[in-house]
Amino acid sequence: MRARHLMLLLGSLLFASAAQAAETANPDAWELPIATKTLGNGLTVVVSEDHSAPVVGVSVVYHVGMRLEPRDRTGFAHLFEHLMFEGTPNAKEGVFDRVITGGGGRNNGSTRADFTNYIETAPVSALESILWLEADRMKTLDFNPVTLKNQQDVVKEEIRVNVKNQPYGGFMWIDIGQQAFQKWENNHDGYGSFEDLETASLEDVAAFHRDYYGPNNAVLGIAGDVTPEQAFVLAEKYFGGIPARKTPAAPDYHEGLNTAEKRVQQSDALAQVPAIAAAWKMPDRGSKDQAPMAVLGSLLANGDASRLYQGLVKGRELALNVDSLYGLTSEWEYDGPTLFTVFALYKPTTNADAVLDAIDEEIAKVANDGVDDATLKRVKTQMLADWYDGLEMFLSRADTLAKLQTLWGDANVANRIPGWIEGVTSADIQRVAKTYLTKDNRTVIDRKPATMLQVQPAAAQPAKN
Repeated sequence: MRARHLMLLLGSLLFASAAQAAETANPDAWELPIATKTLGNGLTVVVSEDHSAPVVGVSVVYHVGMRLEPRDRTGFAHLFEHLMFEGTPNAKEGVFDRVITGGGGRNNGSTRADFTNYIETAPVSALESILWLEADRMKTLDFNPVTLKNQQDVVKEEIRVNVKNQPYGGFMWIDIGQQAFQKWENNHDGYGSFEDLETASLEDVAAFHRDYYGPNNAVLGIAGDVTPEQAFVLAEKYFGGIPARKTPAAPDYHEGLNTAEKRVQQSDALAQVPAIAAAWKMPDRGSKDQAPMAVLGSLLANGDASRLYQGLVKGRELALNVDSLYGLTSEWEYDGPTLFTVFALYKPTTNADAVLDAIDEEIAKVANDGVDDATLKRVKTQMLADWYDGLEMFLSRADTLAKLQTLWGDANVANRIPGWIEGVTSADIQRVAKTYLTKDNRTVIDRKPATMLQVQPAAAQPAKN
């Protein structure tokens, strides 16, 4: 989330046999070429060969994110992501820009609950330089008071721009998790508080790099104009000599579904109209309910044809828009508790209760009546198109494969997801709607413009004679 740009048993065994049958029954499915190798130091390398353009995408995913950052250091994983771009003793700040963007490529990074990723795309001629740079900062970083202070300020400015000075302030992806989850690992502000960011020390930085940025806690994804054999040789050349490092055991951050609805009202000085965020805890990654919940989420809130858009915006004319989120990632890229969140701006002439009642009505229709074949086919077709579109670009493909390898333990999940989507039935959707999209499992934030919450002064009483 840089301001300048914006293990596992495979869960396929837990998915319905119908999904597996659909997966093998579709001869038109796009089978991504995926080759995987683990180096002696524990680094896993995933390669997808594609010679359609002389370009490569590279992603290095570390299995650490907001859930594992130190207590009282909220936003530390995010801060550390920024520090990774400050350079190393061998490659100072700006080298990435000269090597990658100077050749027409681009680079970025982001921090999520369960991973931090660093991505680059460039002409294939730059591949060795990219790998050298990534390996160099995996080995060591240039920690010093100046770079730490610089990036603390950068992150604080990013928070000001993206949260504090924005209408609604990210309440649908920051505040909602703080309200919905019970455990600190899941409910603290991973974007960062100013106080915690300022108290991060050089010792914290060095320990975090030592503990979580070793090769055995990382996956290197490469997609594009390179063969697996070439990529594996280069990975060994640049990363093979980096020693494995002991990674701390993860705390138990798992928690069950909620058992009582939680409602919160917030004031917003910058908002012009009220907004609502309603969130439900999702199924565990790899459970038989994950794919049906993904299809249900798309049915309810993906696009103008979705049930909630048609019901709340077009039909009842309560809301101005409807959108949805799966935590800070996607419906396939999480490794701990996450949320399916519906977010809508609603008209000042109505209220949160009316909007929630309308949402409940649409969910109840699905839970009670299921989905007709034509609608279910349309939703699946759109999901499959979106999935394949997301894998076309080499940068996105390398990153997706690296993240799936990190979270699922097998990048070939990318070739199984279409089958899981195809295998979802109307009965599956009814089941997950009744199980997860319940009032008891729901957390709601009603965000109102400050002017709507101002107490009107009482009318002056006439003086008594």
